[in-house]
Amino acid sequence: MNKRFILIVLLLLSFYSCKEMQKDRQPDTSRSLTETHRPKFHFTPAAAWMNDPNGMYYLGGTYHLSYQYYPDSTVWGPMHWGHATSRDLVSWEEQAVILYPDSLGYIFSGSAVVDTQNTSGFGSKDSIPVVAAFTHHNPEGEQAGIQDFQYQSLAYSLDKGYTWTKYEGNPVLKNNTGIRDFRDPKLVWHAESSQWIMALAVYDRVQFYGSENLRQWQYLSEFGIEGDTRLWECPDLFPLKVADGEETKWVLIVSIQQQGPNGGTGTSYFVGDFDGTAFTAESRQQWLDWGADNYAFVTWDNAPVDQSRRLGIGWMSNWQYAQEVPTEKWRSAMTLPRELTLHRADDRYYLKSLPVETLSKLRSAETKISPEIISKKKELQGNFLVSQSEMQLLIDLDKTTANEFGITFSNEEGEVLKVAFYPAENLIRVDRRQSGPEGFSDSFFKGPHTAPLQMQGGLLDLQFFSDVTSLELFALEGALNFTDIFFPSSPYSRVTLWSKQGDLVLVGGRVYGLNSFRGDPWP
Repeated sequence: MNKRFILIVLLLLSFYSCKEMQKDRQPDTSRSLTETHRPKFHFTPAAAWMNDPNGMYYLGGTYHLSYQYYPDSTVWGPMHWGHATSRDLVSWEEQAVILYPDSLGYIFSGSAVVDTQNTSGFGSKDSIPVVAAFTHHNPEGEQAGIQDFQYQSLAYSLDKGYTWTKYEGNPVLKNNTGIRDFRDPKLVWHAESSQWIMALAVYDRVQFYGSENLRQWQYLSEFGIEGDTRLWECPDLFPLKVADGEETKWVLIVSIQQQGPNGGTGTSYFVGDFDGTAFTAESRQQWLDWGADNYAFVTWDNAPVDQSRRLGIGWMSNWQYAQEVPTEKWRSAMTLPRELTLHRADDRYYLKSLPVETLSKLRSAETKISPEIISKKKELQGNFLVSQSEMQLLIDLDKTTANEFGITFSNEEGEVLKVAFYPAENLIRVDRRQSGPEGFSDSFFKGPHTAPLQMQGGLLDLQFFSDVTSLELFALEGALNFTDIFFPSSPYSRVTLWSKQGDLVLVGGRVYGLNSFRGDPWP
């Protein structure tokens, strides 16, 4: 029998079995949350496959995070929406699966909004509806080779997001574009035109649709880059007030599935204006994170922040190797939740991204780092676990004479993650080629990964979050972000500052041990 035919049959059988699943499936928390490579303070599902964050909103003191989820395997499969909640963006509780595949298809990525004015009509006088828009992906249509196998649908919740009802009129937006990739609806209310806007990824562009009630949609416009043929996904559109001023601009986030800043996937953004019909960019495409492992970053609706800030989170992996990483019971984590702010330098608008302040709740012991001139290397020691820590450093670039300096994370097996700075070249390199045992993916160990430092002299501020298998670097007060994952044989136990061909002038710093939000013992 033809192998391709067998694969199609298996996919269809899996599809129909998913349609018959019982609702309110609970996460299997009996499985260990402390196995090798499990992060301590990043969200991971108890078991099985996870990718893009979806359907994120804040309501009644609770942040809701949904995500692409396949509960029956550690590789991608028929997509559901998993669900987790948090009161502070630090401690997460995994909830029951909220959306299952059905006769219209798998449940691909999308968004959710708190419909405070009940424009949808799904709510009542006593119940504010939460409305989710998502892509139905029909695997039968895909296998048949038709073009319109992806379309947009709605579900709503009247109990703040714990149980959901799919709209009987689904789909609400069919694909008439002739383009196969037609997905990932992001909803936002545009007050000036009194309508909902849907930003939708349509292969190499974003299309915008408008609606007064979330049920009927009309095409408005599209935005893309001339000559760009990369696949765009997971758009996000929102207004932000420029720091230290009264000006407000619109930000359009777009995730790119290939040719990211360090290979494979990456998350980018544009800054410009949106008039209720069309988005006009005033900045070139910029990268939200220069590392290899921050994808599908999207933001929370109705979050308790003013218009000068926006809260979001990303999927901490890369499609080049996400299904091959050496975890056994679960696959993938989310990034740390981050706060976005908008800034202007000369005629350029750009985002800064920093971890949310509530993460300070996880801090335990503090180790202060005294000012020092480092000519070769210095191992940092104190009451902290290197693999479960937050490190803050301040470096005087004007007085530093080293051609190269940096920080190295290592373990007893000699596995190393190296972060190197090259002041003369305005360059950062993160090298994970010797970060752990090879063999699970050829593309994972390519590199090193690079990012522009974009500063000449002055004080360089660095903030590192190390969590078993990930490093998130925030520099220049959040103007530079870098996220990479790795899989050492044992947790990194040493951290060393070093310099080459000159001195590294360390103004000072501190290291915090970080507790697990799950209550694991520390240290």
